[in-house]
Amino acid sequence: MVTIKEVTSKSDFKAFVKFPFELYKDNQYWVPPIIKDELETFNKDKNPAFHSAEARFFLAYQNNQIVGRVAAIVNWIEVKEQRLKKMRFGWFDFIDDFNVSKALLEKVNEIGKAHELTYLEGPVGFSNLDKVGVLIEGFDHIGTMITWYNHPYYQSHFEEHGFVKEKEYLENKFPSKNADPKFFAKANMLIKKRYQLRPINFTSSKEIMPWVDAMFDLFNDSYASLASFVKITDVQKEYFKKKYISFINPEYIKFIVDKEDTLVAFAIVMPSFSQALQKAKGKLFPTGIFHLLKAKKHSKDVIFYLIGVHPSYQNKGVTAVIFNEYHNTFTEKGIETCIRTPELEENTAIAQIWKHFNPVTHKRRRTYRKDL
Repeated sequence: MVTIKEVTSKSDFKAFVKFPFELYKDNQYWVPPIIKDELETFNKDKNPAFHSAEARFFLAYQNNQIVGRVAAIVNWIEVKEQRLKKMRFGWFDFIDDFNVSKALLEKVNEIGKAHELTYLEGPVGFSNLDKVGVLIEGFDHIGTMITWYNHPYYQSHFEEHGFVKEKEYLENKFPSKNADPKFFAKANMLIKKRYQLRPINFTSSKEIMPWVDAMFDLFNDSYASLASFVKITDVQKEYFKKKYISFINPEYIKFIVDKEDTLVAFAIVMPSFSQALQKAKGKLFPTGIFHLLKAKKHSKDVIFYLIGVHPSYQNKGVTAVIFNEYHNTFTEKGIETCIRTPELEENTAIAQIWKHFNPVTHKRRRTYRKDL
């Protein structure tokens, strides 16, 4: 028999966060989060996502053992402003038992109906900067700190419970040597001259901070036309600014401005922390922080986290300027592999940006939908 218990206490939340550590304890491809950071994500007093969303968290028990978890989320900006009657769910993990996954999804279904929503979609987070999708291909590739990993049986559970594909995301990678300057060096010069653009490079996080609000505004403008996009609010800007910017190598953040110093494009790359997080085992202390700092300085793999171009400059070759700057930085750092974050399969514009680098799709992930 499966029992569902709502998470309310500090000990419950800690159990919620630590369940995957047990579920994936022998898996060489799963990348654990930092427990402290994950707990803050679910803290209504610390995560500004709760200003425009609400969430309830549940654990599934069988024989007095935790066997599953799920977060049921309503993003009210999405529901009220975009008129999408969507019940979100994420952080969905479970043992290979259909009764367990069914019981958890039924609880999400119940909440969705109570809010008069019309369909479920998951796994997704609070917003577009959260993790997304269940892995359906690429189980033998190490995860990243910005994606969920899961066992292969998850897909069959969704299908058994009547869910259908909603969106598909591709994860691609390529050797940095594929970034041949012949594809962008000349264009870089022409584009800068034609549109009177210039790149801005940074050597410290302090230099970046005055630009961060403009970057998030540009992010909102760049992705507004994509399905399911929910804009970043002002309070979320402050949160992400404090939480992430100082954690990213300043030389891996590139901005492009016009003659009036207005931001028209940006890109953020992160060193891969996957192996460092596996060594940290969910804790910064006593040694986890040193593994992360070592990866920040020496990792030869990088993750293209975000890239955004103002709509008025899209399809004008501005990415050539960005790639030229990264080529110089990656050559200096000895970067070997470039990994891209999950991108919507339907996003043909992003595919065009990367076509000359001969990327290989090494993972696929999917969100599933079910009408209420």
